[in-house]
Amino acid sequence: MPIKKQQLKTKPVCKATFKISKEAAQGAQTAQLAGEFNDWDIQATPMKRNKDGSFTVTVNLESGKEYQFRYLLDGERWENDWEADKYVPAGGHDNSVVVT
Repeated sequence: MPIKKQQLKTKPVCKATFKISKEAAQGAQTAQLAGEFNDWDIQATPMKRNKDGSFTVTVNLESGKEYQFRYLLDGERWENDWEADKYVPAGGHDNSVVVT
């Protein structure tokens, strides 16, 4: 599922819902969303584990910007979003990008 985005009418804010599918999670017990919007803090944005094994979290992002991000699974495995808006090279790997 691509990142779900909802632009607020009263503020320049985009509510972005990030989701890791069960397949992408590969049995992970925890997931964190880290990116430019939270200074890559791996503790700042924990994701909710759903009954089906997927993970979700909704964050408010400033509209009209691009943000690099990745998912950290079980505190040790970095993953990209399979359906990110685009990808950019970053030190030997790619980062996912969400465009608001």
